[in-house]
Amino acid sequence: MSVQILHPPGWLPAIGYANGISVPAGRIVFIAGQVGWDANQKFQSAELVPQFEQALKNILAILAEGGGQPSHICRLTAFCIDKPAYLTGRRELGRIWKSLIGNHFPAMSMIFVADLLDTPAKIELEATAVIPQ
Repeated sequence: MSVQILHPPGWLPAIGYANGISVPAGRIVFIAGQVGWDANQKFQSAELVPQFEQALKNILAILAEGGGQPSHICRLTAFCIDKPAYLTGRRELGRIWKSLIGNHFPAMSMIFVADLLDTPAKIELEATAVIPQ
């Protein structure tokens, strides 16, 4: 798939995300918010970093079920209830991202919220992907 990163001239580089992405027409896959629980809806950790890893694996499993791969993700939104844990864990989160997704960085948003539905969730990820025709 031919992905075009949208980066206006003169802007400082986006680090770890893209400001915008343009893709040719294809099949759009919307992935609902995924928390850091396993296939049996059990949390193996109450910590942010392992929950992020599991939530990202959940996103990729759903995407694969739809015939997609990590490079097809165009947009990812993260909802997090623990800003200090996020800031402390950024390096480890980046390592997890690279191990699962590689150097593909979609348009992303990080939103800090008061709470999430599923306790003890610390982070929830949702994604939009475009699978080439």
